[in-house]
Amino acid sequence: MGNVFFTSDTHFGHDRDFVWGVRGFKNVDEMNKEIVKRWNSVVKEEDIVYLLGDVMLGNNDESIKYLKQLNGLIYIALGNHDTSARAKMYAECHNVVDVQMCYRIKAGKKQVILSHYPTVTANGEDTKVLNFYGHTHQKDNFFEKRPYMYHVGMDSHDCYPVKMEDILNEISKGENK
Repeated sequence: MGNVFFTSDTHFGHDRDFVWGVRGFKNVDEMNKEIVKRWNSVVKEEDIVYLLGDVMLGNNDESIKYLKQLNGLIYIALGNHDTSARAKMYAECHNVVDVQMCYRIKAGKKQVILSHYPTVTANGEDTKVLNFYGHTHQKDNFFEKRPYMYHVGMDSHDCYPVKMEDILNEISKGENK
């Protein structure tokens, strides 16, 4: 098994400058191509990627082409822009393993809820549950400075997917403050 990565909000085909412009691109076409390039520079074919929603907007037939170019075995958690028609298109892609509303996985000894939206989870002494999320397009990696709610979105990671080990290291530093 390869590495495990997380990301969200690729927004392929979303031709609004409040998406591609704030990411530093001249237009949506440049953003689409650069996200594919950056993704494929770190993700290998055998790697697992959890893409936490808002995969694409705009023309479905044009935008799906970018998803099909991505390396890895992709699990998609649906976001607010992922319609039923889009979810069906995602599921038909050769590189997409599964499409759900959210996922629950283990990261080391911790449980992780993977969702498009930030989700407050149980975090007592005996119930450490992390949340990896997207949706907010924030630049900071933590939701309201909570060290157990980690933003994996394109906007806080320079349009690269982020490796699980890197997230867990950053969370560990936040918990020790």
